[in-house]
Amino acid sequence: MSLDNVRLSQPAKDQLVKLKRITGIKNWNVLCRWAFALSLQDPTPPLVREIVTDSNVEMTWKTFAGEYGDIYMGLLRQRCLTDGEDPTDEVLSHTLTIHIHRGIGHLAGRQGLKDISGLVAVAVQ
Repeated sequence: MSLDNVRLSQPAKDQLVKLKRITGIKNWNVLCRWAFALSLQDPTPPLVREIVTDSNVEMTWKTFAGEYGDIYMGLLRQRCLTDGEDPTDEVLSHTLTIHIHRGIGHLAGRQGLKDISGLVAVAVQ
């Protein structure tokens, strides 16, 4: 597992397809950023610890994080430390994966999410 490439599971891909349709956001990486940030808002560790990254959705760290890579890396490192984990490359990669997946699940499960304004409303709660 490496931070060089971020891979998603097939169920997460299916949920992203739904979210792309609902929100009108065209790119996986943008939705994954929203999902990651939403998951970080929850102070508890994600329940799912092992994820099979079997879909064809894959992006580089640079694509995922964009120009805010340093900020996302800082958030990721801080979350590892908060959860009592040593932020090694393997732990960082695993933590990123489980948080993106939890966030995608939370977004896809929102009944009132019908457009991009609903996505913004979720973020400011």
